[in-house]
This record gives sequence, structure tokens and C-alpha cells, in this order.
Amino acid sequence: MPMPLVIPVFIPHEGCPHRCIFCNQRRISGHGSGPVTGREVVRIVSTWLVRAADRAGDDVQVAFYGGSFTGLDRARQAELLGAVAPFLASGRVGSLRVSTRPDYIDPGRLALLRHFHVSLVEVGAQSMDDAVLARAGRGHDSADVVRAVDLLRRASIRVGLQLLPGLPGEGRRSLMRTVDRAIALGPEMVRIYPALVLEGSGLARMYRQGRYQPLSLAGAVVRVAWMKRRFAAAGIRVVRMGLQAGPDLEKGLVAGPWHPAFGELVEARLMLRQTRRLLAGVAAGKRVELVISCRDQSLFRGHRSANIRRLERLGLADRFVLRPDPEQPRYRVRCPEVEALMS
Repeated sequence: MPMPLVIPVFIPHEGCPHRCIFCNQRRISGHGSGPVTGREVVRIVSTWLVRAADRAGDDVQVAFYGGSFTGLDRARQAELLGAVAPFLASGRVGSLRVSTRPDYIDPGRLALLRHFHVSLVEVGAQSMDDAVLARAGRGHDSADVVRAVDLLRRASIRVGLQLLPGLPGEGRRSLMRTVDRAIALGPEMVRIYPALVLEGSGLARMYRQGRYQPLSLAGAVVRVAWMKRRFAAAGIRVVRMGLQAGPDLEKGLVAGPWHPAFGELVEARLMLRQTRRLLAGVAAGKRVELVISCRDQSLFRGHRSANIRRLERLGLADRFVLRPDPEQPRYRVRCPEVEALMS
């Protein structure tokens, strides 16, 4: 199923009472001017719809990113959501979503969101470890995340979670607990953004003082690949891995596991894992057919052919013939011979 067109509207830092140590949303979003107005929201949505004239209805979403949407005063929320309302009423836009803090979700705020037909709220959980949240200066704990998700469910609003692996104080066990607790909440979707050191953030000061070491790129890929496998096994979609590339982000990046195609690095690692498991039982000197989507050929090879080199080092590169298939689902490696043996 193709992904819907997402029309982004950025409100960096608005409605957010805290300045978390990892945060510099103007660097992240690339939007450093004054607050967006309702009239500008209409212009943004209209411009996107003109560019994608063949997309409409459920195929189009408007998403407010940055800040804490439900932390805005009611008039400000109504201004922004009301600007999208005519597009929803006409059917040009199919759904509307916002992002917010877990401690800024209550029945009164949810009533306003329901009035404007917000269908999904992304909750900035970041971690489910209270010690990690405290060190990050979040101002809420994991119980607030649980309460927020419960309130959203009661209001029949779909739930997304945002997680930031690599925050200060987070180890492997902490990350495992975070993923376990996130899965237990049963969100419809998850975003995973490995923590980056951005200029102007608290992490930048800690990094320069030698009090924080971000994940390496390779380490972040390993962790996020593990997280995606866990969520996928639970039937939870990971809709994004790594921040969107942009000149402001790259200019403000001090350190950390950023790559313009971070999600592809993760998918390539997962394809290598599948390939190794399928080839593990293939005897030397024998070849089997591996089937992948035509669109996954670069992922199968890996960044700069890293997967192929790894298979060569393992002595597995001569044990398969690759067949791209336009009907094969993406991100999956299939071996018909192994499937026949298991049937």
C-alpha cells in the first residue's frame, strides 16, 4: 500500500514549556522565522495540493510538527486546525495529525482535537526510562506517557510514539525496557530519531565538556534495526528512522549518528540479516535463488556494497543467485527452495 502524501506544517518550540537537552527544533525543521499563521497554513496546504493534483482524500494528510501542539492556547490551536478544516470538508485532505508532549493531553484538550477531526496524535515519549527522561530535562515521566495513550484511546484518536535512542544515561537494558513498554502500549505507528548533538542544545554543551558521547553511526544503525524488528514483530509500523535531511540540520550538527539516508542504512542491515539466515543452511558449492523487490536492489547490496563485502567475508556470496521481482514485497528476502522445504 503506497504511503500517503504528508503535508508538513512546522511550529518549532511553540507550546513547549521545557527546553530539553537534545532540542533545537529550528535547526531540525529549518524554519527560523516567526510563528506560522492560519493564512500561511492555507497557503502551504494549497501549494502542496497543486503540486500533487492526483492525490486527495485518504491519500493526503496534514501534520503539524515541532513544539507541543496541545500546549498552545485554545485560540491558537483553533486558528491552525481551523485553517485545515475546509480541506477536510472538501475531501482534498483525508486526515489531520499533531505532535505533543504526553503531559499536555487531557480530556479538555482532546475534546478540541476531536472537534477539528484530528485523527492521530504523536506523543513525544522519547524514552520510557524515568532516569533517562529526568536527565534529558523532559519534565514528565513514563507514567505520563501511559496516561496520555490511555486518554487518546478513550477519545478514539489513533496514537503514534516518538522515541530517541542514545540519550544520556540510556544503556542497552534501558533501551530494551523502553521498547518493551512502547510495544505494550500498542501504538499505530512509531518514529525513531537517534539523538543528535545540535548547536545551541544542552547536549552540545555536555558534549564539549566531555560529559556526553553520542552513539556512533554504526551503533545507531544496529540499535534502530533491532528496534524496528521488535516493533514489526508486534505489528507496529515504524514510519521513519532518522531526521529528515536539510541544510539547516547539517549546518547545525555538532556530532552524532546522522546520515542523509539513515533509514536506508537500517533497512540494508535488516536485509543482510535476512540473507544470512537464509544462506546459513546452504552447503558450500551449492546455489539457491534469492528473490527481492526490484526496488530493493541497492538496499540488498548495502551502502557502498557493504552487504556484499560482508557476505564475501562470510563465504556466502557464491551461494545464491539474485532475482529481482516486481511482485515481491519490499524489504523482504525470499528463498523459494527454503520455503518448499518448510511447506
